[in-house]
Amino acid sequence: MPLLFTFPEYAQTSACLCDLPGVKAGEFSIARYENQGLHASVETAVSGELCFILGSIAPSDSQLLSFLLLAHTLKKEGANRVTGIVPYLAYSREDKVKPGESLATAWLGALLRASALDEIWTIDVHSEKDSMLIPLPLQSLSPANLFGECLGKLGLTDVCFVSPDQGAIRRCEAAKSAARISCGDIVYFEKHRSDAGIVRHTPVGKVARCAVIVDDILDTGETLVSACERLTSAGAQELYICVTHGLFSGQRWRELWSLPVKHIFSTDTVVDGVTIEDSRITTLPVAPVLREKLANAISLNAEVSPSARSG
Repeated sequence: MPLLFTFPEYAQTSACLCDLPGVKAGEFSIARYENQGLHASVETAVSGELCFILGSIAPSDSQLLSFLLLAHTLKKEGANRVTGIVPYLAYSREDKVKPGESLATAWLGALLRASALDEIWTIDVHSEKDSMLIPLPLQSLSPANLFGECLGKLGLTDVCFVSPDQGAIRRCEAAKSAARISCGDIVYFEKHRSDAGIVRHTPVGKVARCAVIVDDILDTGETLVSACERLTSAGAQELYICVTHGLFSGQRWRELWSLPVKHIFSTDTVVDGVTIEDSRITTLPVAPVLREKLANAISLNAEVSPSARSG
């Protein structure tokens, strides 16, 4: 029987998964000894079972260590397979080789493999480089349908979809297709990096009156503020932003409201970040995306298991 071990911050998401036929919630606890060392206890028998861990590896660092320790403990107790469900794959942006600096994505990958995880599911991985640096199967699930459903209800006209850079065009195309809005080609920004930061050029493509920007992360908002400024200069009068992971760090992102940004759509992958109460921000649950993936995985395992046992 598939077992789902959920860390407390994702309890609401887990409720949508545990009502799948055949899925059982696994019981565990993470505690600290008096010397502050972490300790994991598993109260559910896992020998020979498919185990899934739903949790966060984002700061604070104790979340990453707790996640890894639980995975290692499940395998030590005889779990047949351990899949990590990590809605927000922290450290995935640190995938560029820079002299004298850490390569945190590769470091994360080494930790995940050393902790006996067999596979990772995440929502909207940052780049294809992550799959190269993380040495175990990494499945990225798209939130495009979530964004498309919301955008399709707005009745937008004279629209263009905008990618912050060429590397994110595929993500933008997926949201455009899901929204089923008639519009032209994807607009994107060319950019190069320097010691002073990101230098952005004028947008490539025809900017419409209404622009929908699709990106994977809203952290401090610096990139999006710059993009919105340039789109406004190019003639955009209404701006909508779709971001998968809303970190909302610091205060710079609030400058978006001084530009013609009407609304921000973000998913709930980051559940332990800053809570923002603003009617102009809509949070979309990713539970339906994870539920579909889990249901398919269970179905596939049910088809494979009989022949595997007979062999």
